[in-house]
Amino acid sequence: MDVREATPADLDRIVDLHTRARIAYYGAGGLPAEEIVNPELAREQRDGWAVAIGAPHKHVRCVVVDGRLVGVLAMGPPHSSEVDAAQLYQIHVDPDCWGRGIGSTLHGLFLCHLKVEELSVGVLEVWERNARARAFYTRHGWHPDDTSRPGPLPSIDCGRRS
Repeated sequence: MDVREATPADLDRIVDLHTRARIAYYGAGGLPAEEIVNPELAREQRDGWAVAIGAPHKHVRCVVVDGRLVGVLAMGPPHSSEVDAAQLYQIHVDPDCWGRGIGSTLHGLFLCHLKVEELSVGVLEVWERNARARAFYTRHGWHPDDTSRPGPLPSIDCGRRS
């Protein structure tokens, strides 16, 4: 398993991985396919990943196994300036590789980031109906902070790790 910083050359593979992961977990949560994959969302995803990869204040890491990108992590400053924390924006793992420790490896990179930045709090958002992600983050010491924001069917729960 090779873990490294993402580069612009990874963009297409990251977007493909993100799309396949979204189809798997949002589809399992009951979101219709047309709300998961459409040209507008694909453009937004691609633009968002391109910005994240190029932003000096954000960090995108990839896991590559046998030359294949199988995991991606995005992290950086929190969306809310009211919180002195780092935000775990996204972890996505190729659905064919679930259960192999790739997500936990990426999560560990986020915890290292907290230490390097000398922060005691991490924040994230998880779609309420993404049971797989909610269980993953609970296993890794996260807990809901009783806030949410609008998201797909019906909301995104926010969580905190201290």
